[in-house]
Amino acid sequence: MSVAFSLFSSILIVAVVLVMLRNGKLREKYAILWLVIGTLTIVLALFPSLLEFAADAVGVIVPSNLLFALSILLLVGVSLHVSRELTILEDETRILAEEVSILRAAVERLNNPKATPVPRHGAENPMNFDQQRKD
Repeated sequence: MSVAFSLFSSILIVAVVLVMLRNGKLREKYAILWLVIGTLTIVLALFPSLLEFAADAVGVIVPSNLLFALSILLLVGVSLHVSRELTILEDETRILAEEVSILRAAVERLNNPKATPVPRHGAENPMNFDQQRKD
């Protein structure tokens, strides 16, 4: 019964990943990882003796302990990767928010003739970044 359940759950994981990939809910770089994990789980469900062989080769007495240890390492790796992606997205969000606020201030100055005029050249003008580099 447990082999059948493992096989069913592994096939279900692969199917869900493929559906999410097809619908655009999961990017390819993440789908590859989950498809590899699902495929390995299917192989282990079909051939449970492979886990026993791997446990003997590594020196683990109980094969399920090896499976749990590998699962924990995988989850730590996924968490580290997600943290890295989150850090990159936070930096991009901060930069975009700064650029939007600079552009909003420039638009407000242009729309309000009584405000301080927007400088045509210099570091104060956010529209002249390329021109500043050429000078």
